[in-house]
Amino acid sequence: MACRHLVLALGCKVYDPFEILGISVGMSEKDIKSHFKKLSKLYHPDKVRATAEQTIEDIQNKFVDITKAYKSLTDETIRRNWEEWGDPDGRQQMSMGIALPIWIIEGKNNIWVLGVYGLLFGGGLPMLVGRWWFGSRQRTKDGISAHSAAAFFKSMTESSEIVDAMGILAKAYKFECTPANKDAAELARLQKEIATLPEAKWAETVMELAGDDDEGKRRALTLLLAHLLRFKVESPALKKEQRRVLLHTPTLLNALLTIATSRNWFVPTMSVMRLHAYIIQALLPTQSPLAQLPDVKPAEVPRVGDVSQIISKLTEESDVRAADIRKAAEKWGNVDIYDASFRVIDEKQVTPSAIVFLVVKLRLVSPLSDAVAVKVEELDPLDVKANDRKDYQFLNSRKDTEEDFSDVTPSYVHAPYWPSNRKPSWWIVLADPKSSRLAIPPMKISDVPSISDLPSSRPYRSYKIQFQAPPTLGTNNWRVYVVSDSFIGAESWLPITLKVEEPVARDEAEDDISDPEEDTLAGQMAMMKGGKVKRTLGEEEEESDDESGTDDDQNDDDSSSDSD
Repeated sequence: MACRHLVLALGCKVYDPFEILGISVGMSEKDIKSHFKKLSKLYHPDKVRATAEQTIEDIQNKFVDITKAYKSLTDETIRRNWEEWGDPDGRQQMSMGIALPIWIIEGKNNIWVLGVYGLLFGGGLPMLVGRWWFGSRQRTKDGISAHSAAAFFKSMTESSEIVDAMGILAKAYKFECTPANKDAAELARLQKEIATLPEAKWAETVMELAGDDDEGKRRALTLLLAHLLRFKVESPALKKEQRRVLLHTPTLLNALLTIATSRNWFVPTMSVMRLHAYIIQALLPTQSPLAQLPDVKPAEVPRVGDVSQIISKLTEESDVRAADIRKAAEKWGNVDIYDASFRVIDEKQVTPSAIVFLVVKLRLVSPLSDAVAVKVEELDPLDVKANDRKDYQFLNSRKDTEEDFSDVTPSYVHAPYWPSNRKPSWWIVLADPKSSRLAIPPMKISDVPSISDLPSSRPYRSYKIQFQAPPTLGTNNWRVYVVSDSFIGAESWLPITLKVEEPVARDEAEDDISDPEEDTLAGQMAMMKGGKVKRTLGEEEEESDDESGTDDDQNDDDSSSDSD
């Protein structure tokens, strides 16, 4: 009955045979039959005429309901269930429980069960929460030890270069790496080989900057230098330790980069970014970037050179490595800055403290490619107009990266000495090289498409960074840098100028702004408001053709009338 009352309270219609027949609860079966006969004479479809308010279907449905109610109440069991419980199936109830072993609920085990509960909730749970709490306080949001972050903060200076960044990085291994006393002979061999190489001076400088006050730090730095020098580690345990050190190093470098960018220091920021690529490719900064190519040793290539020259030389010597190097160089994309500009939505100038977007258009170009870069002036006028429309839509979107590039699948980096697969990424840096300061925090991007995967009508992909313009008037001569985290030397820069001007008066601005074109979003909005719009070039030509055709028809009519 409680369920029935709940349904009634909710405003739902409940099936009630007593209500349908119009009888009270407790009526005998004989009286129910007699009452049903009376209702049959009144509501039988053959004896009731249809009206505008009551159709034949309504009459039939009412008689069917009366018949169902009669049949349910002439069954003794169903009628009793309706009278006692308000449901034809009888009492409705739901029970819930939990299955427990018998020994837990037995009285003789009460003390032991309470003791276990006390240990779990009184000791184990507080210990687990405390371990999580104090453990989280010892790690930064970048995933490194708080002591490592403190060492980074104290050691980095405004003029820190790659060798300094390497030494600062090594200081963190004291807190990040657990010291192990395994394979001491193998480790001593690696240290001896490092000391005998021409690059030993650079390694010694890093050792001095890192300090020699911890065994774990010495081991980790030795394994890192062995990786950069491409030494083969024989011990399986030492290989595993080296892999752990290498895979944790990018996390440490990202934390070091965060500290450099938070102080707006240009030189340390670029040094840490470039150090990423050197570690991925297992090369020292003093060695040739051409050693990134397959099976090429640093001693075989000059410090400065061209990939195509190396391939030509190896081809002339019938070296089997030439084909592999060519294949790798085709995927080794140098980032090309197609264009970079400052944009303000619906404004032609940058005013003090305005919201500005740095829009950078990028693509990858193979170092072996002879294709001439497509310039804006060489594009078809219709493609330029379509690109302007897409640029405006991208500028007004919330995304930092232009979409509609789902078909572009970047390949993995050719890094045979790195212990895992890696996809390339780049940083976009806006800085003032004269003052050695960052203008805005860098943005990391990925999935830069190759020029071979891009259509000729739009040979780039756009990226944007939002920032606030300087509060003072003036001209800012900056540079846009795009730096790779996986390829050494695969970076580009472009000079760019941000001119902050006084806002133009509204009347002057309206005079300068021309009517929007009809096929643009602004043109459609203007047409809805009854404003003026420009006709597109194609429509103007069609109208001129129509007008010329009309004039020709009129001339023909005049000539025919004259002849008559």
